Amino acid sequence: MRDDPEIPHRSSSDGRLRPTRGQIGSVGVVVLTIVVVSSLVVGSLAVGSQTASAQASPQTTSGFSSAVIDLNVFAPDNTLTPGQTNEMMLQISNNARIEDSSRPSSIDTTTTARNVRVEVSEQSAPVTVETGRQSVGNIGTAVPKEVPIAIDVPDDAEAGEYTMEVELEYRQIGRLFDTLGIEEDRSYTVTHEIDIVIDDSARFELRDAGTEAQIGDDGPMTVEVENIGGEPAEDLTVELASASGRVQFGGSNTEVASLGSLEPGETALIDYEIGFGADASVREYPLDATVTFENPEGINEEYETRFNLTPQAQQTFEIKNVESTLRVGEEGNLIGTVQNTGPVTANSVVVRYHSDAANLVPIESEFAVGTLAPSESAEFRLPIEVTREAEALPRSVDLSVQYRNLDNERRAYQKVDALAEVDQRRDRFLVSIEDKELAAGESRRLEVEVTNNLNQPVTDVDARLFTEDPLNSDTDEGYIESLAPGESTTIVFELSAGGSATAKTYPISFDFQYNDADGRSKLSDTSQVAMTITESEGGSSSLSITGVIAVIAMVGTAIGAVAYIRRRE
Repeated sequence: MRDDPEIPHRSSSDGRLRPTRGQIGSVGVVVLTIVVVSSLVVGSLAVGSQTASAQASPQTTSGFSSAVIDLNVFAPDNTLTPGQTNEMMLQISNNARIEDSSRPSSIDTTTTARNVRVEVSEQSAPVTVETGRQSVGNIGTAVPKEVPIAIDVPDDAEAGEYTMEVELEYRQIGRLFDTLGIEEDRSYTVTHEIDIVIDDSARFELRDAGTEAQIGDDGPMTVEVENIGGEPAEDLTVELASASGRVQFGGSNTEVASLGSLEPGETALIDYEIGFGADASVREYPLDATVTFENPEGINEEYETRFNLTPQAQQTFEIKNVESTLRVGEEGNLIGTVQNTGPVTANSVVVRYHSDAANLVPIESEFAVGTLAPSESAEFRLPIEVTREAEALPRSVDLSVQYRNLDNERRAYQKVDALAEVDQRRDRFLVSIEDKELAAGESRRLEVEVTNNLNQPVTDVDARLFTEDPLNSDTDEGYIESLAPGESTTIVFELSAGGSATAKTYPISFDFQYNDADGRSKLSDTSQVAMTITESEGGSSSLSITGVIAVIAMVGTAIGAVAYIRRRE
């Protein structure tokens, strides 16, 4: 069955409704006629009847149930604040009137405003309604419907009272016929006016006026508070609250500070101590502010607002230009440059050795470089000893940079290291002998050239010569006052070879006790040099001795023979 066109209705602000759309088809007219006739017949048959039920049910005599919906709009909190987007809550109530002939079972159906749509327009008010037309569902008679409306009020909006228009569209089953359950469903529009108040009392804007707090640390923060309202404020307290666990005030998420008074347009500065977690990032973090104050009438008021705060980047350092003089079995230096790559000045900067690398022993575990401004660099040097058991391999050395922040609190940056090359073991002193031959039975001066093979000057060098039979030395000690790195000098020993020494190569050894550049006494490893014993100029030393023995024997034999002859005579 095709519906006929709806009949338009309209209502004015006095609450009287006019239908805007409706539909009753030709078949509906026939049915209505049949229902009315049937009702008359039934009524006639009921005349004179003594049944109590017919007398007690007057609602059913009309043949249908109906109601008139009456929607009203209220704005309980209609005070708006300039300079922000306000949320105003509308309340829509339904005071539907029920026709006397309506059946109780049909009341909810006929008194419910269905598919209610709400639209608010500014009219002449100096505001902008941010919320467009919205559907709020059904509204019955039991509970009012609350509808939030966002209204933007500019800073320069003039204080005063204004009127806004609220248009409501809804559908209603205005009549519900008892027979066959036929409904009369229509659409209605009603318009109401509400009053709003733009209040120019004291209100406030907060701004970050300077934050020295860095990620992973705490520090001072200055907040600028301005009275942007039209009235003075007395006895102000400003409470800041952070919703992020990465932003705290001394372990708490809130902090309160006090002010005296602020006239309209006046500003004041408040200092807070704020901290950012190590997992924070360089971005804006919102802080909620609640300003409590006393207005000119002596009444305490609260004003809530929000502003953003951005932390300083984390204090960082970089180790670069690393050089190493480390060598197996020796002391050396780890040399490099430390640079302040953070955003603020670091005071009392110290580079510390923190490595647990095997076979590396720090002689001094820290090097102080003083104050470093952002991007400023300074050189450091850490003396380290490499044990004899170490291997000549590159080593990663863990370092840290300690410093004092702007509150003079000590902090440490751990994320730095240095790659150090460790060279092969070497002789600390080089020994050179030009004439390495010595004849058996000979004794002569042994000139030894000694070179400082270290990277540092040495002083008070005591040289010792060690020999084994058949070599011997009556003068086995020498002294060198000082040697610069790479410098050489000659010391002299007395060396002799036994006359019966076999002609071959024999070792002699040297060691050196000395003071290094820091005045510490050190003992070098032993250095060996090969000496060759040659035959004496008279031939083989062994034959010469044999010949001497033979001569002596011969002489002894001759003397014995002479003595024997004389005794015979």
